[in-house]
Amino acid sequence: MALGGGTFLVQNKELPGAYINFVSAQAANAALSERGIATMPLDLDWGVDGEIFEVTNGDFQKNSLRIFGYDYTHEKLKGLRDLFLNAQTLYAYKLTSGGQKAANDLAEARYCGVRGNDLRIVVQVNADNENLFDVQTYLGVALVDEQTAAAAADLQDNDFVKFKSAATLTATAGMNLTGGTNGEVSGLSHQNYLDKIEAYTYNTMGVVVEDAVTKGLYAAFVKRLRDEMGIKFQLVLHNLAADYPGTINVKNDVLDEGWSQASLVYWVTGASAGCEVNRSCQNRKYDGEFTVAADYTQNELKKAIKAGEFTLHKVGADIRVLADINSMVTTSDTQGEIFQENQTVRVIDQIGNDIAVLFNTKYLGVVPNDAAGRISLWSDIVKHHEQLQEIRAIENFSDADVTVEPGSSKKSVVVKDLVTVVNAMSKLYMTVTVA
Repeated sequence: MALGGGTFLVQNKELPGAYINFVSAQAANAALSERGIATMPLDLDWGVDGEIFEVTNGDFQKNSLRIFGYDYTHEKLKGLRDLFLNAQTLYAYKLTSGGQKAANDLAEARYCGVRGNDLRIVVQVNADNENLFDVQTYLGVALVDEQTAAAAADLQDNDFVKFKSAATLTATAGMNLTGGTNGEVSGLSHQNYLDKIEAYTYNTMGVVVEDAVTKGLYAAFVKRLRDEMGIKFQLVLHNLAADYPGTINVKNDVLDEGWSQASLVYWVTGASAGCEVNRSCQNRKYDGEFTVAADYTQNELKKAIKAGEFTLHKVGADIRVLADINSMVTTSDTQGEIFQENQTVRVIDQIGNDIAVLFNTKYLGVVPNDAAGRISLWSDIVKHHEQLQEIRAIENFSDADVTVEPGSSKKSVVVKDLVTVVNAMSKLYMTVTVA
């Protein structure tokens, strides 16, 4: 079913769905969904080709060799270790899909990529039965599979190779697989990722990329999904002044040889996704593995905040988050300064996503649009917001702050909602009087 969603100016939407506006107050099953879900397109030497695949924190620690082709401690996985310091689930996509699979006379690598060239098949005559063969699969020096068979047709494919049933088994000290290549990372591979990830729900998307065109593609994507489709998440990019609350602009460069300057995106993506709706990343210590350029003067830090740059800075021996802000710098009557705070965005995203899911699963096409139906919807929204208030994500909320009324058509309802978002303490102004 195609569902609508997003923001509205007038009550003229054609698709059924939840249309929710968030505006600043004039300045002068209503459960909270869990956070910790991230998504990233990755430049990989191994892994599922052409599809989004899910990796949990536990999977990464226990099965990284099978999933990514390298053990957990390998240098190649440093960025992902940074990500999973805070993220619980990753929806990953292999940008290098489309390369060649390594192969030899006996087997072909399960996935394309240069890591397949480190696979090796060892065949030995079985010690107890000379009519049988012991077939071992190695990835580097790690034995990843072993089985005994009379013929190649009897071998079972494993997590790393698919055996050729027509091959002939003969004893060999080792046959390397060769010819494996990574696919080219191009604008098309990024677009393929975006086409596939659109159907998923996550809190934060991170992209380790440096060229302006690709960053622009992702900035346009998050804006379209947030504003037109009502899909609420934040995007983390390096060095992009997007001027948009849905995009986090990471200032710091990474200095590690062989890694992109944008590699801090891994840690910030995990920190953003894993940050609870009632918490802030401000002053959080960087506990990752990269060497981060963080030497800034006080004036440079002030300019970074004004420019909407998510910045890590030195505090003694530590490197910490200066301010948990997004790239928005231009304010308006409907989106004031409070929207520059990522804690605010997390709260409104929680509300937007949760209420949309509630409406689309419980009410859409099911509950009559009469007084009793509207009271039920009002009750669920109030219950949801009361949970936010209990965890101190919002404050001063009462059920009078929510109204549900008939819309301009028989099938529409109009919800007006007032919430006061709580932000973490950031500045202390103290006067001490000494007698």
